[in-house]
Amino acid sequence: MERDKPAGELLSEEVCTLTPGPAQEGMRLDAFLAESCPSCTRSFLQKLVKEGRAQVNGKTVKPSFRVSPGEEITLAVPPPRPADILPEPIPLDILYEDEDLIFVNKPKGMVVHPAAGHPSGTLVNALLYHCQGSLSGIGGVLRPGIVHRIDQNTTGSLVACKNDAAHLKVAEQLKEHTITRKYRAIVHGRLEADGTVRASIGRHPIRRKEMAADVPGGKPAVTHYHVLEQFRDYTYIECQLETGRTHQIRVHMKSIGHPILGDEVYGPARCPVKGLQGQTLHAMTLGLIHPSAGTYIEVNAPLPEYFQSLLMRLPKV
Repeated sequence: MERDKPAGELLSEEVCTLTPGPAQEGMRLDAFLAESCPSCTRSFLQKLVKEGRAQVNGKTVKPSFRVSPGEEITLAVPPPRPADILPEPIPLDILYEDEDLIFVNKPKGMVVHPAAGHPSGTLVNALLYHCQGSLSGIGGVLRPGIVHRIDQNTTGSLVACKNDAAHLKVAEQLKEHTITRKYRAIVHGRLEADGTVRASIGRHPIRRKEMAADVPGGKPAVTHYHVLEQFRDYTYIECQLETGRTHQIRVHMKSIGHPILGDEVYGPARCPVKGLQGQTLHAMTLGLIHPSAGTYIEVNAPLPEYFQSLLMRLPKV
């Protein structure tokens, strides 16, 4: 793995190439780019197009340009501005790393990228230090390398991309729902059988920091769950995401009357388990097609110690 790239190379512009398929015929260019890279905001992509950083078959176009199948669309992505986020020597639990990708086991309490109230101490700060700035820039200056997220109090597997070519290929797999994402959770109540929750998810109409199921304007969401073990008052399950909406598993399990144990937002006001050290939702398995090798790669993040000990002490059926 390259560790000592010249500073000029780290700060160079990266050009990404995309080709629309039949399903994208007639789409606006900005909409096509947003669909091809869901981890980027549409406004960020529109800004790049307006700056002349997008070309179709070698010609600069406007965001409203309608794309056609087979066209070669290039997007010149500027690198993140180094001064926006500072590298911090925060330890990382690395599950796998190469020139394109880094898989980490995110601890509870860590925010993925800087946001209001969390200007530092994030996974991005740690990645910038560890990777010496070699992260994809297409996600914008506040989210270098970040192609997907898991919640602050959810632990487990997360992948970051070290270059824009890898970022686009992983983002495409996320869009097509071909990435394997399996979570472990303990939920309130007894689930007697495996099942699937199909309920759209959108912003809660009153509590705007929360999400809710089956609200107007919600996006389609599907979660499959498999019963692993039953306890007297709880059930240990594996959840597999078919989609990846904000708070998806937490909202879906609440919607069927089985919220995540320890969830301070969607669970009971008082946690019935004394001394519980965190939310019992863990991103166990993450698998995808490697952007360069073209082969399937999968990592598994071990359960946090508090999660394992809780499974040992919960009253059995």
